[in-house]
Amino acid sequence: MKFTRRIKRTRSGVFELRLSPEERDVLRGLPAQMRDALELGNDDPAVARLNPSACLDDAEVDAEFHQMMDDDLNAGRLQALDAFEATVDATSLDEEAALAWMRAINDVRLLLGTRLDVSEDPGKRHVDADDPRAPGFALYDYLSLLTQELVEALES
Repeated sequence: MKFTRRIKRTRSGVFELRLSPEERDVLRGLPAQMRDALELGNDDPAVARLNPSACLDDAEVDAEFHQMMDDDLNAGRLQALDAFEATVDATSLDEEAALAWMRAINDVRLLLGTRLDVSEDPGKRHVDADDPRAPGFALYDYLSLLTQELVEALES
């Protein structure tokens, strides 16, 4: 069986998207979920994962860093989400839009991975189909694949 990439850079430099209608339906729901999470701020551990500590041994320095940087980081996330949302039904992207897709999808993936307590240990990744977390893990794996394909396409 031949694997067909969902995202491929063409000779003209455009990024061709080969996504099914079902995949696009899933992707369409991501921006609203991410915006809802960002509104919770760093009080939500999953959102805090997106804005990690800059100085683990000095709480005051770390708080100052977050005060200076978090709004800008989240503004960039929202900008990427807007670009992603505006192009989710596109069949091709320019490089700027492909970068926005990569950032938006990876941010959602990190958020979801934190909520699922995803581990690098492959033994901890197995969940049974009847596990209520199974759809979340399937989405996490799908977003990981899309992120990988975007990175590879951008590097090509």
